Amino acid sequence: MTEEQKNSFWESIVPEKSLSSMISKRKKAFIFESINPESRERYENEGWELDREFKVKFRMKKLKPFDMAFEDQVWTTIAGLGFKHLNKDRNFKMPYSLDPLLTQQIDVFAADDETILFIECKSTNGEPKKGNFKETIEAIGGKKEGFHKVLRKIFPHLKHKVKFIFATKNYFLSEPDKERLENYGILHFDDEIIHYYQDLTKHLGLSARFQLLGNLFEGQAIPELDNKIPAIEGKMGGHTYYSFSIEPEKLLKIGYVLHRNKANKKLMPTYQRLIKRARLKSVQEFVEDGGFFPNSIIIDINTNRKKLRFDQSGNQVDYSLSRIGVLYLPKQYRSAFIIDGQHRLYGYANSEYKNKNTIPVVAFINLERKEQVRLFMQINENQKAVPKNLRNTLNSDLLWNSDNLNDQVKALKLQIAQDLGEELSSPLYDRITVGENPKTAIRCITIDSIKIGFDRSNFFGQFTKNAIKSDGTFYKGNNDETYDKFFPFIQSCFSLIKDNLLAEWNKGETEDGYLAINAGIESLIRVFSDIIDHLKKENVINPKSDSNDLIIKEAEYYVDPLITFFSELSKEQRFELKKSYGTGGRGRYWRTLQKAINEKRPEFKPDGMEKYWKDEAQTFNEESFKMIRNLETFMKDDFRSKLKQLHGENWFKSGVPKTVYDAANQRASDKNYEAKTKDEEVEPWDCLNIIDYRRIATYGRNWSEVFEEIYTKPGEEKVRGGKEAKTAWMQKLERIRNENFHSYSVKEDEYGFLCELNEWLIEQKIESE
Repeated sequence: MTEEQKNSFWESIVPEKSLSSMISKRKKAFIFESINPESRERYENEGWELDREFKVKFRMKKLKPFDMAFEDQVWTTIAGLGFKHLNKDRNFKMPYSLDPLLTQQIDVFAADDETILFIECKSTNGEPKKGNFKETIEAIGGKKEGFHKVLRKIFPHLKHKVKFIFATKNYFLSEPDKERLENYGILHFDDEIIHYYQDLTKHLGLSARFQLLGNLFEGQAIPELDNKIPAIEGKMGGHTYYSFSIEPEKLLKIGYVLHRNKANKKLMPTYQRLIKRARLKSVQEFVEDGGFFPNSIIIDINTNRKKLRFDQSGNQVDYSLSRIGVLYLPKQYRSAFIIDGQHRLYGYANSEYKNKNTIPVVAFINLERKEQVRLFMQINENQKAVPKNLRNTLNSDLLWNSDNLNDQVKALKLQIAQDLGEELSSPLYDRITVGENPKTAIRCITIDSIKIGFDRSNFFGQFTKNAIKSDGTFYKGNNDETYDKFFPFIQSCFSLIKDNLLAEWNKGETEDGYLAINAGIESLIRVFSDIIDHLKKENVINPKSDSNDLIIKEAEYYVDPLITFFSELSKEQRFELKKSYGTGGRGRYWRTLQKAINEKRPEFKPDGMEKYWKDEAQTFNEESFKMIRNLETFMKDDFRSKLKQLHGENWFKSGVPKTVYDAANQRASDKNYEAKTKDEEVEPWDCLNIIDYRRIATYGRNWSEVFEEIYTKPGEEKVRGGKEAKTAWMQKLERIRNENFHSYSVKEDEYGFLCELNEWLIEQKIESE
């Protein structure tokens, strides 16, 4: 490689002294350009806007294109982890041969004295979708060896560890692409992993680098590490452990915190909560003010099943189970997992005391990951309660291979719930609060609600500790096979709802959101189970053996009525679904979905549905019928009396709008024509509807002189909208009355409304008399 080629390489790298300003520039959401004033109109036509006006120049700005913004996000994240040599811009080209014409464009190049990273970025704006990256991956993979050769020429005196990373945003990978990455030794970082390292850098500063290096170079040597420490060997709970005191800086290099996130997904089960910046800062201030923590940090040393060297001292205490000596820690990245005490350890990361103090440590050796989880939960439940959502997340790992079948299936349900929230391909991606992710109006669904939906479904069956009580439609005898069969199905079901009701789906728990909320998701899970039960009963499908495509094709016929139902809901119905609180409310939401399918697909009759609605109807209907009849009789008599007082003998013509007068006469004529006896005949006044009373009350001088005082509901005397607003309750009464006479089930709030009217109009009238 010629000097000219080397110089060309370094010219495309940001000078170290300019790194801070470049980071600041790349973190901005806009790109900026200085122009002459006469160019302003052209720039504005191209989407630019004025940022600042100077004496002879204008500075224009424009939002970065989506792909550029993602590349800058990755670049600044890596820069924040302490890499000092990074590419200047998007035009960086890396030679992969000594032939200067053979180069590859690289989105992010980062290097320091120990590590070099090549990062290819791919992003798409909008909803997550599957990508096809065969050519891109093969282009990078096929040139890896060439890159290594060129790097040895550029950095002849350094032995770098080199990693290739494929970073994506809003893409999920196909299985063939995942295999290609693995075959070429290329790591995949999705946007969630990028965000993790971004957040970690904000919290830890440059010490976050150790988490990245531990992830990239697990098991690789740290040659410069002084790994000898005095220690005591002991036995506890059937485990060998070592107690020692160590400089925080040393432990930071080999330590790794198993935070629950996508960055550590392959290391599941993981258990730690993300480090809190405020707590970290308080630890650092405490230490620098002379404070100390006498309690030990708990770690697990991973030796990859090799024997850990411990040289016993010549001086030992007779008859003691403990031994003193010198322990040789592994000189490797990610060889010590921090089980408890991450804040205490990382509180030293940016402190001058990281190599001046020592901290007490208890180190277990080669604990199974599940044993680490148990130990973490025991420590934290005895000190500070582990939040329920985090316990659920941990139990999905802890109980997966339990000897207790009930616990096994519990873990299966929790794992599916968690993955629905964490997999980019899932319609519920980032809508479920996993671990300690904060709840928002959109990320509002709990793992517990999804598990309850599964508990009340027939997907997995019922179990005792050692046996199956009743088989589930998708249960295949073990968690792994059941997961592989069921997860694509439940994703597809939710996709049918999301894709057809996207606007409603995206509302979450916002003011009028009623669909992608806990009650809605639980009820959808239960009704999906009802659909599968029906199809299986009719021998249309066999969920355990048929392909997911076939199952979804058959299920879609019964999901379609749900889509129609949701898209046609009135404002009141939306509100009622949103307020489905408690077991009773969620049960009603689920039964409502069953009923919506049944009305379009009469053959769909889940167990208990008809009885539920029959019982529900009987709860309020009988008394409601009686109150409506009483209200109609009251209004008929009271209106006639008041109209006679106001208008005299000609009250029916003078006090009633012509349209009401004509319609009443027509209805009376029709009824009398059909009457078989004189006793069956009616008067026009007998043929009024409730809505007719409203028209009469608001007609002419009727309202101001007679009806306003009596027929304005208490508390609505000053309501805006005049007589129309003050008589709106008659519209609601008319609607319930009409629904009622068509086999409608009176709702609890409607029953309360009728009771209120009855108490206000009739009982008050009786008391006044």
